[in-house]
Amino acid sequence: MEEEKSNTTLQQRGSVHLTKPIRCIVKLGGAAITCKNELETINEENLKTVSSQLRQSMIAESSSGKVIGMDWSRKAGEPEIPSTVDDFEDQPVAESSAFIVVHGAGSFGHFQASKSGVHKGGWNRPLVKAGFVATRISVTNLNLEIVRALAREGIPSIGMSPFACGWSTRERNIASADLSVVAKAIESGLVPVLHGDAVLDDLLDCTILSGDVIISHLAAHLKPDYVVFLTDVLGVYDRPPSEPNALLLREIAVAEDGSWSVVRPTLEDMKNQVKTSVAAHDTTGGMLTKIAEAAMIAKLGINVYIVKAATSHALRALSGELEGEIPDDWLGTLIRFSSK
Repeated sequence: MEEEKSNTTLQQRGSVHLTKPIRCIVKLGGAAITCKNELETINEENLKTVSSQLRQSMIAESSSGKVIGMDWSRKAGEPEIPSTVDDFEDQPVAESSAFIVVHGAGSFGHFQASKSGVHKGGWNRPLVKAGFVATRISVTNLNLEIVRALAREGIPSIGMSPFACGWSTRERNIASADLSVVAKAIESGLVPVLHGDAVLDDLLDCTILSGDVIISHLAAHLKPDYVVFLTDVLGVYDRPPSEPNALLLREIAVAEDGSWSVVRPTLEDMKNQVKTSVAAHDTTGGMLTKIAEAAMIAKLGINVYIVKAATSHALRALSGELEGEIPDDWLGTLIRFSSK
């Protein structure tokens, strides 16, 4: 009975109506935008390129071609506040497509979460409560920096922490997710930027809600045209890409029952198609979680592209150029639904 009530609550709070269709939901992989082996260090070059490519994909180019930034706060190491207020005086409203951005934590949050056991829950342990606080400080700091990077590219980005927006879980499965704030932001022409977060759990007290799970939930309720996962590798491989002879999987088909199989290339050992590795401090499941969540999205009839961030291949996926057959010169992984 309790479970039924929880599911009903989720359905009621998660159902939203949008007059503006969602073109794309983008996942910025933590390993792509941070230096994952350096504690709380952003990959500034990648983040700048990714932000620029997102702008190119979602906002129509102005007649002047000038990018007018929206971050009017002083950046560390800079003596002055960059103000572009006057530039907006005669600026027409730019046409834009509706995007949602979700990012992982990378070198932010994972260390705090794994050392304290936040993902396992249990308020009866002081370390868990302290780790919950520390994890949220870390991931919200990263969220602010990503929002600022997007804003500097003229993207009207708004940070939204799942915890603060009322998202919660029950045994690590989403139990409550109020999407009304996300919907209102989109209708207002803003770009919501969510992230993997430490959240409350009905049975475990607390846990970690990964960005990949958040994307799957958003896709199910908001029905974007397509979804793009930006990672630190070209796509999904048949084994960790660091291993010799690792093979990039170009296309994965998802059946109605949720099972998936590799379409291109043809693998010799179909029973042992994909081996994945997870970093010791990663509490969210790594590539295995990405594939599972991507398969759930594809099952909805939404194409999912997994591609290396800050590359020309990423820009093509973000821009929606890859409908139909995947061109041979595009490097990445397409995960799509197949009724066969």
